[in-house]
Amino acid sequence: MTEPGESPIPWVEPHQALPAPQTAWGPASLVPGLLVASRDIGAERLLEAYRMGVFPWYAENQPVLWWYPSPRMVLRTNEFRFHRSLRKWVAHGLASGDLSIRFDHDFEAVIQACATARRRTQSSTWIMPELIDAYVDLHREGYAHSVETWWQDQRIGGLYCVNVGRMVFGESMYSTTPNASKAALAALVAFCSLHGMGMIDCQQETEHLALMGARPIPAGDFAAEVASRICEPAPPWTFVPEMWQSWDHRLATKVQPG
Repeated sequence: MTEPGESPIPWVEPHQALPAPQTAWGPASLVPGLLVASRDIGAERLLEAYRMGVFPWYAENQPVLWWYPSPRMVLRTNEFRFHRSLRKWVAHGLASGDLSIRFDHDFEAVIQACATARRRTQSSTWIMPELIDAYVDLHREGYAHSVETWWQDQRIGGLYCVNVGRMVFGESMYSTTPNASKAALAALVAFCSLHGMGMIDCQQETEHLALMGARPIPAGDFAAEVASRICEPAPPWTFVPEMWQSWDHRLATKVQPG
């Protein structure tokens, strides 16, 4: 296994395949999970990476850095914590007709909003213009999707993700009002649960994701699940209100008339 200080960062040219994820720098290194660097980023390279469980993450004036951290943060759909305050907000919005969830209504606007939100809260964003272009191309090919939270016909939050087979890789989310991004995640969980996609990749451990039920698992377990799930057929990306009710009976009792 390559470690910082022992050799330079591995480099891959556009015509070369990404190295095996198991060669990523280990937890004792200065940069745990770093796999390789490249200068190219495009839909084809992204799809190659996600099929291996690898994702890009880099800053301005850096080469494209590809990562495979261990352990891996994942959200099991049956472990999602649908907190009472969020559940009440969703139920109220559904009952009043103010809340709706839309898939792929405006993917490019969602990823742009995610990049803008990160610029406001951080010194910079890792969602670079060339990365946005690559994900937009991946969306056009049917692999990248947006989950959008709408309130009275205004988009107030959402997330984007990548779907290969029955595996979903979460990327980034944004919100302009409390609960909007969490509602998008809850909708994604409902959709994944009903379509037999029991695990959502969350990439890296954060307190926010842990509060929503995500937890780290060994990289070997993650790799085995990805390899199995990407070989299955992908579902049609359509969200209908009934998905809320069939997924969570607590919403059904609040939303149904009478």
